[in-house]
Amino acid sequence: MEPWRYSTEGISVALRVTPRGGRDGIDGIETLANGRSVIKVRVRAIAEGGEANRAVTQLFAKALGVPRARVKILSGTTSRLKQIAVDGDPEMLGDALRKATAVKPD
Repeated sequence: MEPWRYSTEGISVALRVTPRGGRDGIDGIETLANGRSVIKVRVRAIAEGGEANRAVTQLFAKALGVPRARVKILSGTTSRLKQIAVDGDPEMLGDALRKATAVKPD
């Protein structure tokens, strides 16, 4: 199951963020113990003063090819589990997320 939902304005995406993860990147899709699917994300920034949240919005803006102003954190600003919204063409954003979360060969 994809960890994002489509709307008329764009998509909303469920994330599990690892701050101080050594690099900025999207590490695929993970199923949590409760059965919920999330996109695993790691950022170099620390989880202090909103730095990790800014890094997450910047990472998704770059990965999806949209301006950073179109990426907003809906919930979880102080949690590792976050919900973000990305404004734009839902179909294009969904395709970009599928590519970004695809399992990459080692």
